[in-house]
Amino acid sequence: QVQLVESGGGLVQPGGSLRLSCAASRFTSDVYPIHWFRQAPGKEREGVSCISDTSTYYVDSVKGRFTISGDNAKNTVYLQMNSLKPEDTAVYYCATSKVPGYCPAPSFAMDYWGKGTLVTVSS
Repeated sequence: QVQLVESGGGLVQPGGSLRLSCAASRFTSDVYPIHWFRQAPGKEREGVSCISDTSTYYVDSVKGRFTISGDNAKNTVYLQMNSLKPEDTAVYYCATSKVPGYCPAPSFAMDYWGKGTLVTVSS
């Protein structure tokens, strides 16, 4: 069993930055890959980024703007989001699976989810 808790969301102006955190109840490299998904109002959940022992992944729409990283000492994975756009507005979730899987992987492959943190990009 793994508990995941997201934090760091909020309201930010276009062009601004936020850093999301995903705190895991277990040593993060034991539960890699860890994934960030987001769901905007009226849209399907989409994979944004993930991190494994050997690689990272970003969806095309966030490449060059978002950076994922992990701190095993704090059991935490971060998503640094820069140059935010209104279309980044969504609830952001971190997730992982019971057994090590692929990075990226679809949402239906995830077994553990956080409750999400809301990111609103608006002037």
